[in-house]
Amino acid sequence: MARVAAIDCGTNSIRLLIADVTGGSLQEISRDMEIVRLGEGVDRTGRFDERAVERTLSALDGFIAQMRRRGVERVRFCATSATRDATNRQIFVDPVRERLGLEPEVISGSEEAALSFRGATKEFRPDDGPFLVVDIGGGSTEFVLGRQEVESAMSVNIGCVRMAERHLYSNPPSRESLDSAITDIDAAIAQVRERVDFSAAKKLIAVAGTATTVAAASLGLESYDRYAIHLSEILAPEAHRVAIMFQNMDREQIAALGYMHPGRVDVITAGALVLSRIIHASGASSFIASESDILDGIALSLGDTN
Repeated sequence: MARVAAIDCGTNSIRLLIADVTGGSLQEISRDMEIVRLGEGVDRTGRFDERAVERTLSALDGFIAQMRRRGVERVRFCATSATRDATNRQIFVDPVRERLGLEPEVISGSEEAALSFRGATKEFRPDDGPFLVVDIGGGSTEFVLGRQEVESAMSVNIGCVRMAERHLYSNPPSRESLDSAITDIDAAIAQVRERVDFSAAKKLIAVAGTATTVAAASLGLESYDRYAIHLSEILAPEAHRVAIMFQNMDREQIAALGYMHPGRVDVITAGALVLSRIIHASGASSFIASESDILDGIALSLGDTN
C-alpha cells in the first residue's frame, strides 16, 4: 500500500486527492478543490496572467502543507489545457517544480483522456460498457470511448471557461452569443465524431464540475452533496432543461443557488451548454454524473509504480 497525492491543475481549478492505493484499488483520505482560474485570458492572449499564476501557487502551497501532515509518499502533478496552451508556461512550471521537488507534467489531451477514463469507470463492470466518458474542463473537453481500456479518444478546446470567454459575455447571454457558442461547440463535436463512435457506447458518463453541478440542479439539491450526485443518472430532457434554466438566469440568481460553487458562477452557463450539445449529438437518453475522474486516474497510476 502507498499513500499518494494526485494533483490536477486545470484551466479553472486545482484539485488534490490524497488516497491509499493498493494495486488497482483506492481508498480516499481527502479530496480538495480551489477555483483559481489559472487559464484566465489564455484563450485570447496565449499567455498566463501573473496574478492567475500567483493564485494557483498559493493554493498549491496549501495542498503541500496538507500532504506533509498526512504523510504522502508519492506525488503526481498533472497540468492540462491552459498550461498546454500558454507560451509562457515556465513562469508556472518552474515554481511548481521548486515547491514539489519533482517535474510537473504538462500532459497531452490523449493522456488526460486516458486518466479521466480510468477514474470514471473504476466502479463499473466491463459488461456495463462500452462507455463514452466526457470530461468537460475549463479549457478543453475530452471524449473517451472504451470498455476496460481506451479504444478511441479526442480532446477539443470547448471547455467552460474558454466558451464563456469566447462567446458568453453576460448573464443571461444574448441569443446571438448563444448561437455563436452552439456553432463553435457543434463544430468541435463533429470533429470528435469522425474519430470516436458515439453510437457504440452503452453508457454516457460525464465527469468534472460542470456535469456534477448540472446533476445537482437536476436533483433539486439545496446544497452540493457529492454522495447524492455520484453515479446519479440524469435524463436527457432534464439536462437540457437545466442548461436553458442557466441561460435565463442573471449572475446574482446563479450565485444564490445553494449547490453552486462561487468559482463556477461565471462559467456554468457555458459548461451546461457544452454538456447539452454533447447529449444531443450522442443521442444518449441520459448521462451518469461521476465524482470519480482524472484525479482518481492519476492516483491509481501512482499505485502502478512498485
